[in-house]
Amino acid sequence: MGGGGGAPGAPPPSAERAWISYPVGDMKLPLDELQSALGKVLLGKEREIRLLLVALLADGHVLIEDVPGTGKTTLARALATAIGADFRRIQFTPDLLPTDVTGGAVWRPSTGDFEIRPGPVFTQVLLADEINRASPRTQSALLEAMEERQVSLDGRSHALPSPFLVLATQNPVEFHGVFPLPEAQLDRFLLKLVLGYPDEATERRILSEHRDGRPIDHLVPVCTPETVLGWQKSVRAIHVDPAVESYVVSLVRATRNRPDLRLGASPRAGIVLARAAQALAFLDGRDHVLPDDVQAMLLPVLGHRIHARDGQDPSLVARILDELRKSVPVPA
Repeated sequence: MGGGGGAPGAPPPSAERAWISYPVGDMKLPLDELQSALGKVLLGKEREIRLLLVALLADGHVLIEDVPGTGKTTLARALATAIGADFRRIQFTPDLLPTDVTGGAVWRPSTGDFEIRPGPVFTQVLLADEINRASPRTQSALLEAMEERQVSLDGRSHALPSPFLVLATQNPVEFHGVFPLPEAQLDRFLLKLVLGYPDEATERRILSEHRDGRPIDHLVPVCTPETVLGWQKSVRAIHVDPAVESYVVSLVRATRNRPDLRLGASPRAGIVLARAAQALAFLDGRDHVLPDDVQAMLLPVLGHRIHARDGQDPSLVARILDELRKSVPVPA
């Protein structure tokens, strides 16, 4: 292990102060407050909230798949409120046009010229609700925004606000009237969440806490978008040992040698897997990535990026990734 003793993934003792440029502990309190605030709105979903914060810290987008009514929209709106960010929602429908997402040039007779009218994508937190109900052409309108953080209108590039986070919800593929997201667009989402139904005790709490209104109506900001940008910058400074980097590469490359997969993970998958592991380490108050962080993010980051030959059964994909996790040697 390149760490020269100590915990796997930790920096060499002699080099520790050379790369640490921020106090992780000083940033843990507002992160805990953010996590607690979201937990009061979406009950019983601590793991899913942690994964959402990982995506926020890693400056990545989130795909949320589940049946209607499980809290997908509430989670997106709660996050935007809690970080004090601008929020817009687009309801994706079969007749939605790309310009309904990005905006476009509008003719102004009074001036005799075209005027650029920005679309709802020009925000900090964008909820793309039921994204797979829109046509592939409209879905692709988000690709440039998600990857380049800009939108091309009338031959010019227009930068999007920072931070910029897309939370896209999609219905299960067996629902009527859906267009499966193409592999290129799936690859733009850092991770995928499945909320699922609450257990019986949590569902009773939900009923009780909604008697006097919605908990989200009482949510107040606990930080600012500038705070989030500072967190994201700090995440990029989290130490990743060369041995852990090699571990990430080995896991990603192993997906390309499986006969039961028709599509393995791309090089982009390795980049975002490492970044997600950095974000998880930061969320836990550590200044270095452990192999455990990489393993914890394997399914959320790669689950929607690999495609089985026998169909995209989530349980099958999870089993394949678990087998890969057990077969690839862990840094010692």
